[in-house]
Amino acid sequence: MLHTVTGPGALPFAVQLKALTDQEFRYQPKLSGLRIIETAHDNGLRMTARLREYEVKDLLSLTRFFGFSAETFSLAVNLLDRFLAVMKIQPKHLSCVGLSCFYIAVKTTEEEKNVPMANELIRISQNRFTVSDMMRMEKIILQKLYWKVKAPTALHFLRLFYSRIQDTLEDDCKEIMNVERLEAQLKACHCSFTFSKVKPSLLALSLLALELQEQHDHEHIDKLLNAFQSLQQQLTVREGDLVIVTELVMKCLIEYSTTRVCRPNSQRLRWILSGRTQRTLKHSYYKIAHMPTIPESAY
Repeated sequence: MLHTVTGPGALPFAVQLKALTDQEFRYQPKLSGLRIIETAHDNGLRMTARLREYEVKDLLSLTRFFGFSAETFSLAVNLLDRFLAVMKIQPKHLSCVGLSCFYIAVKTTEEEKNVPMANELIRISQNRFTVSDMMRMEKIILQKLYWKVKAPTALHFLRLFYSRIQDTLEDDCKEIMNVERLEAQLKACHCSFTFSKVKPSLLALSLLALELQEQHDHEHIDKLLNAFQSLQQQLTVREGDLVIVTELVMKCLIEYSTTRVCRPNSQRLRWILSGRTQRTLKHSYYKIAHMPTIPESAY
């Protein structure tokens, strides 16, 4: 997996940035496929942006429930968007596609001891397909994405940019920006289809730009702005593009403004089930009929 490493022994910022930007384009969803989803009518027969957003929110709930990392969630969203952008799928198959992308991400980023069994993941998410269906879907996804799983995500860029700005600040103002808050806001943005079309590096930079706009520490704001502008120049991001995406981020966060967005890790999601429900979930897997074969039609 791609890592952004900070502290002693870390590669120079320029080296890490080049490694991410060199691969960024190759791991972005196909824009023509995203446009088809964006313009699709919600008639129950075609994939739509709204259905994609519902699925990503379900994956965020699972991420919280299992206590998985933000990296796992960001990678799962990347895999889902890339697959949806190259394959025509029916809405009835979306939950299988989404959970399969999620499982690939879990196995890629989490420690092996924390990876749940596939049947448990299906039971907890209360989906109506089998382990066999999910394994078959995993294979299809990996094949259609040419086994390119280790994608540079907006989270990688956000952590690298945050670290870069922190390195330029004095110790007395390093606490001004909160990386947990920034990562929580990124999760909210992932839930919006709008940002599937935005470069990960630009999304990360826009989150930082918005954070700076909301700063009220006048004593250190000049240092922060200088560090940010230097970063923007290194990325050769046009001011107009940054303004547009920052406004989109602001709109998204206003719509998604809940205490859970600002503090996503303050309390892990808990599902309280009665004994009867637990017994039903435990045995339901063995009663599920197999899903019909998914036509492998591409855009």
